[in-house]
Amino acid sequence: MLKEKIGFIGGGKMAEALCKGIIKAGLSNGNNMIASDVLSERCRLLKEETGIQTTQNNHDVTAFADIIILAVKPQILGEALNDMKKDIMPRHLVISIAAGIPLRYIESKLQENVRIIRVMPNTPCLIASSATAFALGKHATENDGKLAYNIFNAVGKVFRLEEKYLDAVTGLSGSGPAYVYMFIEALSDGGLKMGLPREIATTLAAQTVLGAAKMVLETGQHPAQLKDAVASPGGTTIEGISKLEEGGLRAAIINAVESAALKSKKLGELL
Repeated sequence: MLKEKIGFIGGGKMAEALCKGIIKAGLSNGNNMIASDVLSERCRLLKEETGIQTTQNNHDVTAFADIIILAVKPQILGEALNDMKKDIMPRHLVISIAAGIPLRYIESKLQENVRIIRVMPNTPCLIASSATAFALGKHATENDGKLAYNIFNAVGKVFRLEEKYLDAVTGLSGSGPAYVYMFIEALSDGGLKMGLPREIATTLAAQTVLGAAKMVLETGQHPAQLKDAVASPGGTTIEGISKLEEGGLRAAIINAVESAALKSKKLGELL
C-alpha cells in the first residue's frame, strides 16, 4: 500500500474509475484518498461508491494529499490551477489526466519546481484493465516516474513515453473504449437481426472481443495472422470480412483515432 495520500481535483467518471481501481488493487484505501467536485450530489455519490473523503473545496485536497491527480475537463483546468497555485508546493506530485493539456502549460500555471506528470489512462482501469501512457515533466524525478508507473500498473498496462506521443495515445486508447463499445453493440445488433435474443447476442459479442484481445496480447502474434487463422478459403469468415472491407471498417477506425488525436493536440495548441 502506498504511504502517500492521493487527492483528486474533479470527481467525474474517470476519477471514480481510478479511485475504485486503486482501492481494488490494494494500493490505497478510502481513508487515504480525497476528491473535490463543485457538485454536492457528485461528492455524495462518489463517497457512497468508493468510501473516500469528498469536498467541494479544492484547497482541502491540496492540504490533505501528497499526490494530486488533476481530473477536471481540459477546458476548466486553467481556472482550477489558478485557484490552487499558492497551495501546490514542491512537496506535491501533480499528475494530470486532462486530455490534450501539455506539461508546459501546467508548469506555467504553478510554482517553480513543482513535479508534474502527464498521464493518459482509460476507463477500464475500473476493472484493472486500463491502457495507460505517461510522460514526465521537467522537474519530475525518476522516483516520481516509478510511483506513477506503480499506480497505473496496478490498474492495467502502462508505458512511459515522450510527451509528443500522448496525443496519439489519447486518440487510440484514451478514446478507444468508446469505439470498441460501438463495435460490440454492432455485433450484438447483427446477432439480433439474425434471431438471437439481445442478452445472449451482447454477451457473445463482448466475450468474442475479450477473447480476441487476449489472443493478441498472450500469443504475441500480429492481428493479421490471427485473422487469417480464422478465415478459411470460401468460408463464412472471409465472406463477413469482405463486407467489413466494403463498408470501410478499417478506414473508419483509423480516421477516428486520427481525429481524436488531432483534437487532443488542438486542445493544447489553444492554450
